Amino acid sequence: MYGIAIDPIAPFSEDYAGARAKFLTKAAAKGGALRRYDNPNKGPSGEALAADVAWFGPGDAAHVLLMVSATHGVEGFCGSGAQIDCLDYGVEGLVGPDLAVMMVHAINPYGFAWLRRTTEEGVDLNRNAIQFENGVPENKGYAELADAFLPRRVDPEGIAAAEVKLAEWRAAHGQYAFDVARSAGQYTHPDGFFYGGTAPTWSMRMIGTLCADYALSTRADVAVIDYHTGLGPFGYAEPICGHRPGTSGQARCRAWYGESLGEPLLGKSASVPIPGLTQYAWARHIGDERLTFIALEYGTYPSEEGMAALRDEHWLHAYGKVDWTSPETRRIKAALRRFYYPDTRDWKEAVLLRSRQVIDQAVRGMTGR
Repeated sequence: MYGIAIDPIAPFSEDYAGARAKFLTKAAAKGGALRRYDNPNKGPSGEALAADVAWFGPGDAAHVLLMVSATHGVEGFCGSGAQIDCLDYGVEGLVGPDLAVMMVHAINPYGFAWLRRTTEEGVDLNRNAIQFENGVPENKGYAELADAFLPRRVDPEGIAAAEVKLAEWRAAHGQYAFDVARSAGQYTHPDGFFYGGTAPTWSMRMIGTLCADYALSTRADVAVIDYHTGLGPFGYAEPICGHRPGTSGQARCRAWYGESLGEPLLGKSASVPIPGLTQYAWARHIGDERLTFIALEYGTYPSEEGMAALRDEHWLHAYGKVDWTSPETRRIKAALRRFYYPDTRDWKEAVLLRSRQVIDQAVRGMTGR
């Protein structure tokens, strides 16, 4: 794939509907076996929503490369672009007698279409993979700061008061504790950031369905690349490993992805440890010994911009009025989209180059070729 020039424009789309149409057209043209999983909701223009799957290669392949986009809805612009780039320039060169490629386009189609990080249930899918029957994790820091993370007033005075409280808490407890409080996940404030929910969401249940429908637990290897944006330096992509220390999954991630691998459980990542990762749901259905999972996390803009964009978007849904035609809604949604999808040529070039490299690393890791 390295010998083929990168087109940083064509693989990307302006909205979910355009991304979906492009993916389905190109996947069909490449001979992919397509399957649609309809979401019960509609998009902002009344468009149908679905998680679409394309399978390339033998149905009984021992090794499966699984590419997932839009775990965090609005981050789907990046993942969809990477999937379509792979369709355009590389998928036929990847598959073989022992290897299939499976692409899940928009596992969270609602969030992609409505420009939300969350699912239709208002849940962060990457905090929703806990086993609820065992109880939910406690996040005391978030509980203390909930009204500052998401103030009822987002006028200058309301924001200033919230920022004072956040700064005082950060100064008292340190940056790492603040990052954990904010983003590790919380299960007490349904309107707030990184809410993990009270039960598996539609998208979470879909993970189990996909694993069963494609018999992923019977494979020798399943390598997942789950595309994310919003953490780290602009354009840099960190392959983040959530496999626990000492496991075979950690060993494979280290062998396949090298020194750039991030490991939050060891404090070596732009991410903090998160107990509800979708990785753990994939692992429950596939098996830890078969699964090699990374979240490929692309940096965008400074985190302060992301906090403001996320605050305003959550405020809109919690306390404002979502009117897709109103200037306020358009402004807030555009800011969130910009943070998680920098629509610049250089950023998109970096996305595709790194995606191709990581795909090659996964294929070499599974097959040795």
